Amino acid sequence: MGFGTIFFIVVAAVVLYQLRSVLGRRTGHERPPYDPYSSRPTDLSAPREQGNVVTLPSRRLPTDEPAPSRYEAIDKAAAPGSPANAGLRRIQDADPSFDIGEFLNGARAAYEMVVTGFADGDRKLLKNLLSPEVYQGFESSIVERESRGERMQSTFVGIDDVGVVAAELKGREAFVTLRIVSQLISATLGPKGEVVDGDPETVAEVRDIWTFARDTRSRDPNWKLVETESEE
Repeated sequence: MGFGTIFFIVVAAVVLYQLRSVLGRRTGHERPPYDPYSSRPTDLSAPREQGNVVTLPSRRLPTDEPAPSRYEAIDKAAAPGSPANAGLRRIQDADPSFDIGEFLNGARAAYEMVVTGFADGDRKLLKNLLSPEVYQGFESSIVERESRGERMQSTFVGIDDVGVVAAELKGREAFVTLRIVSQLISATLGPKGEVVDGDPETVAEVRDIWTFARDTRSRDPNWKLVETESEE
């Protein structure tokens, strides 16, 4: 064996030893190295990324970041520490499905339906939305109006604001009182079409205080309007 052959054998052995010390021993079952900033997938059978898109590792939230409060939505609807806020919290504790955001959206829809239903004399609609006591008051007004041959002409323009005034839990009955500011065009017309009350062409601001109630243990998710008054 010549000197040249021995030299190359020694060099090859040194190189292999250095590679082995750096890379370690391979068993054939290692996972391929993961480069989170590479746009090329480690699995050659997977489709390649298009263009210059770079896949970044998912961002982890700091472990010391506080988890959002389960009352976060309530704190936005009513000032923390206020009686209304405390009442809403008790309602949510009694009924975990209670969502103040969904409730306010539902109240907006119910308000429009009640206002237009009363103007149209739609008793069936009103009966589904009102408590028996409130329905009796609305129905009496409709009967009186009809007995005089009058009718209401009403156009619902929209709701400017809905705010929580009060909230409480009495036993298992939840009550939420709202201040609702709306824009309406409303007039009462006589038998010959004459204007008896209101203005059929002027948009008026209306401020109402409405209270909705629901049994927190009931399977029926709907709230009923149990009290109404106008805010002067």
